[in-house]
Amino acid sequence: MQRDTKQRRAIRQVVKEAERPLCPDEILAEAQRLLPGLGQATVYRTLNAMQQQRLIVPVDIPGHPSRYEKAGLRHHHHFACTGCGRVFELQGCSYSGDNGVPPGFKVEGHELILYGHCRQCRG
Repeated sequence: MQRDTKQRRAIRQVVKEAERPLCPDEILAEAQRLLPGLGQATVYRTLNAMQQQRLIVPVDIPGHPSRYEKAGLRHHHHFACTGCGRVFELQGCSYSGDNGVPPGFKVEGHELILYGHCRQCRG
């Protein structure tokens, strides 16, 4: 069991308050605003512990570093900005049933990632 340090509390706060999946570097930058001097190794150790405790889940997008978001969110998809590299949550899901699935197959889950430019990158 890990001690509850101010560094870990800062990292947990950043993840809890994030409105989108964050990569470790984004978490580090935000947590350093709360606690200057926080180190990258502490972020990685804390993220590993949070994942083992099922407080966060990884969001893996091809060609992007792993990101993390709060566990327990409702089913949703993601938008990856090809300009700045940030990833955003898309609320809800428009996929229904087994549309387009070969005969005899049963869908048990799915992921959808949209790619494009975010509002900020579109200028």
